[in-house]
Amino acid sequence: MSPTEAQVRALVQKILTQLQSPDAPRPRPRLIDADTIQQLPAGSRLDVPPGALITPLAQDAARERRIQLVRTPGADAPTPQGPPQRAIAIAADHGGFALKEQLKPYLAKLGYSVTDVGTHSAESVDYPDYAYAAASLVAQKKCSAAILIDGAGIGSCMAANKVPGVRASMCYDLSTAHNAREHNHANVLTLGAGLLGPGIAKQIVKTWLETPWGAERHARRVQKIMDIERRFLKNA
Repeated sequence: MSPTEAQVRALVQKILTQLQSPDAPRPRPRLIDADTIQQLPAGSRLDVPPGALITPLAQDAARERRIQLVRTPGADAPTPQGPPQRAIAIAADHGGFALKEQLKPYLAKLGYSVTDVGTHSAESVDYPDYAYAAASLVAQKKCSAAILIDGAGIGSCMAANKVPGVRASMCYDLSTAHNAREHNHANVLTLGAGLLGPGIAKQIVKTWLETPWGAERHARRVQKIMDIERRFLKNA
């Protein structure tokens, strides 16, 4: 039996209402990596869609192959919702995807606004691209912190710490989570999905987020860490 015209109109209205709802799913930001650039003809042009993130390797590849990256209006990195101090960026590679999906609702339950920069499936990807994307939001002060997840948590930590202004810490228990925040004023947390179950990962995240910065004698030491970074930036 075919639906009546009134039923069709009601269905359309329902769909439009859902799309206009603040709780409706938002488009995921697209990540443009070096592989994307390598697949394009040399000397061509790529229109960068709104919300897209371009990795440093992709930018280098575009310069080498004379590919013009043209950003459309509003194509900056995704803007986190809510106050920056409650905004958390989260990212993972394929090995950390499942844990990332488990942590997102937990972070929301703790009262944080979560900006997910990918990856969005278990398909194989390169962890430095996603570590960079999330760490950049912290460096730009769009998020107060970021959580990165890969198989061991080590590679993402290394990549994030290359971003100026980032102090990434790989934590594997509550003691390291507490120390990283109180002593080192860490603003990025990395986790190894292959080493941690979701239960302990949630405890680490909660401890890391809720541990206050110790300041005092720790401030002098953290300042020396940042001084090393500035020294190299001057010589770049």
